Amino acid sequence: MISENSVTLDQRSLDLRKSAISAIEGGGRGHPGATLSLIEIMRVLYDDVLKFDAEQPDWPQRDRCILSKGHGCLALYTLLADKGFFEKSQLQQFCKTGALLGGHPESKVPGVEASTGALGHGLAIGVGMALATKIKQLNSHIFVVMGDGEINEGAVWESALSAGHHQLDNLVAIIDYNKLQSYGTTKEILDLEPLIPKWQSFGFETCEVDGHNVDALKQCFASLDFNCKKPKAIICHTIKGKGLSFAENNPAWHHKSGMKTEQIQAMYEELS
Repeated sequence: MISENSVTLDQRSLDLRKSAISAIEGGGRGHPGATLSLIEIMRVLYDDVLKFDAEQPDWPQRDRCILSKGHGCLALYTLLADKGFFEKSQLQQFCKTGALLGGHPESKVPGVEASTGALGHGLAIGVGMALATKIKQLNSHIFVVMGDGEINEGAVWESALSAGHHQLDNLVAIIDYNKLQSYGTTKEILDLEPLIPKWQSFGFETCEVDGHNVDALKQCFASLDFNCKKPKAIICHTIKGKGLSFAENNPAWHHKSGMKTEQIQAMYEELS
C-alpha cells in the first residue's frame, strides 16, 4: 500500500513539520516518530474535512476530532495553531512549566476535544459523542485518530462493537498504521492482520489509503457515506518519522528527550 518513496512531501507538509520541530526544540522533548506519521492525516482533516470555528471552539454544530494516540499531540497542536485556535508562539512553550501545551492533549487547550494519552480510550469517547449528537439531532461527525499499537487495547474493540450495534454512521475511526510501536513492530508484538476484515466484522465500512498522499486522503474522506447506518474505519498506511531519513522506521525516534542543538538542526536541515 505504501513504500518509503511513495510520496514527495509538498511545501505545506514540510512547513507543518518544521512547526512541530519548533515545539520539540522549545520543550527539548517530544514524540517525533508518532507526530511525523500523522501530519498529512491531521492536515487533510483540518484543511478539507472538519467543520469548526476556531473563534468558538465549543460551537455545538462543529465536527469533533479526538486524537486518541495522545503522544502524537504535536501534529494536532501544529494544526490547531495553524487554524488560529491559539497563537503559534505557544508551540515554542511546549512542555514548559505552566505552559498551555503539555506532552499529551488536555481538554483545557482550545480545540482539543478530549484529554488523551492513556491509550485505548479515544474510540469509547467518540462513541459517546456520536450517540449524543444523534440524540440531539446535530449534523456533526466524530473522527477518532488512533495508533496501530494502541488498538491492541481491548477497550477499542468493545467500543467498536458498540459503534456497529448502534449503527453510528456519524463516527469515523482513523488508524495511523505505521506498523511500528514503541517496543518494536506491530507484527512482532501483537499482529493486527488481517486488519480490514477485523473492522468489517465489527460492522464498519472500511477503506485503506496511503496516509501521506494528500490527494488520496481527500478522496477517501470525500467518499464517506454518512447515511449508510454503519460506522467507518480508515486504515492509513504511514511511515513512522516520515520526512526525516534518519527517523523513518527507526524505533529510537519514537520519543526523544534532552534533544541536542545539533539534532534539532539536522531535523530542520533535512526539511529544507
